Amino acid sequence: MTSQAMRQKQKKQIDKKEILDKYRSLIALALLIVVVSILSPSFLTTKNIFNVLRQTSVNAIIAAGMTFVILTGGIDLSVGSILAISGAVCASMLVSGTNIIIAVIIALVIGAVVGFLNGFVISKGKLQPFIATLATMTILRGLTLVFTDGKPITLGSGDLAVAFGKIGGGTILGIPTPAIIMIVVFLVCGYVLNNTTMGRHTYALGSNEDAAKLSGLNTDKIKIAVYTVSGILAAVAGIIITSRLYSAQPTAGESYELDAIAAVVLGGTSLTGGKGKISNTIVGALIMGVLSNALNLLDVSSYYQMMIKGVVILIAVLLDRKNK
Repeated sequence: MTSQAMRQKQKKQIDKKEILDKYRSLIALALLIVVVSILSPSFLTTKNIFNVLRQTSVNAIIAAGMTFVILTGGIDLSVGSILAISGAVCASMLVSGTNIIIAVIIALVIGAVVGFLNGFVISKGKLQPFIATLATMTILRGLTLVFTDGKPITLGSGDLAVAFGKIGGGTILGIPTPAIIMIVVFLVCGYVLNNTTMGRHTYALGSNEDAAKLSGLNTDKIKIAVYTVSGILAAVAGIIITSRLYSAQPTAGESYELDAIAAVVLGGTSLTGGKGKISNTIVGALIMGVLSNALNLLDVSSYYQMMIKGVVILIAVLLDRKNK
């Protein structure tokens, strides 16, 4: 074999590896769907597909915000608690007769403020994101329990509750409303990351923070911005959950941060930052959603489900390390 032929063969192997790496998460999702469809014929029914989309939407929306954070090399453990406190405040306002739009806006503002504070403490206080958001997670969880007195805030069955319930339980043209909200969120986030200065700066910060500073980027401002985005989207998820359940649970959102991180990693975003696509995050979220749905259809115990999800997350992280 001539040297030219060898080079061409090596180039083809490299190209094949790059393609497999680029579409790894999509291939994994397709294989998972095929396997589940064989094991459970009821999986591919229209009703179940819409059910998967409805269930996946909350985790996917949180994961979209988490993608921004992880692209900078950070982590946000407070998203589950932000979901809980935002949902509790929103439900409380609705019970008191507040207009739905005002209640939703206040919930979003709470998410934005908490996210801003996370980013401010991390950037100006020079704290590790893990420690800072762990503290926020604990504080907000306690605050939610105090605010709700450890009891669910039920919306009741009035006209206001029914109207609000359409956010999480309604449909538009037959498509679940949460799925439409999820699609809109990912389209906006994709545009921001791919076509705006903030997106370019987010990637630059994650790739090399020191180089970003030397090139004149305001890295503190970027960190505050990405954590604010994460907080807002966690609040969106909290509104959807509260709407779907017609109540705000004080324990809502527990361990949601882990599912969101898993979705981001399964989508191929590097935990060290600087590499990843928002479009792949939704694929990662769908993998988690399909897996959960499949395990439920197959009557797998919730205890085993936790173990299986843990194994999936471990494999995803190991693959990320291998690629690095």
